[in-house]
Amino acid sequence: MNATLTETEASVMRVGSLFFGDAASLLAGYGLLLHRVEDGAPIPGSYWGEPEAGVIAHNVYVRGDTPVHSMLHEACHLIVLPSERRAQVHTDATDSVIEEDATCCLQIILADALPGVGRARLMADMDAWGYTYRLGSTQAWFEQDADDARTFLQERGLPFR
Repeated sequence: MNATLTETEASVMRVGSLFFGDAASLLAGYGLLLHRVEDGAPIPGSYWGEPEAGVIAHNVYVRGDTPVHSMLHEACHLIVLPSERRAQVHTDATDSVIEEDATCCLQIILADALPGVGRARLMADMDAWGYTYRLGSTQAWFEQDADDARTFLQERGLPFR
């Protein structure tokens, strides 16, 4: 574990605590491949560096110590993109504010599809990790200020509730 993490950051749920097949199956439903990287090895396509998830085209890379919120966030970056843009992604998935908001919204929604995770846990982990929203918490943003993100998702035929 990275010694620079606070106790709260260190308590976030990690990919190693999930049944990998559940996560892989969820992402496969959106045309993505989930790859497990060996502990201690570099994570391909990681924008923030280890242990954060990485993305390259339709591939999501994680280690056991990757936070679940990071895996979902990076996967959702790919999910919200049209397939022609997804194919060109390497490490940095977007520079669009609405795509970032839609990504955050979708990762919360998809957390309910992972046994043992759920949106409440994911939002708490996002707050612990340092996600910031003008309403002060991930939950407040999701419940009160994510209408544009939901509209974006709905227009693309993605889960929005």
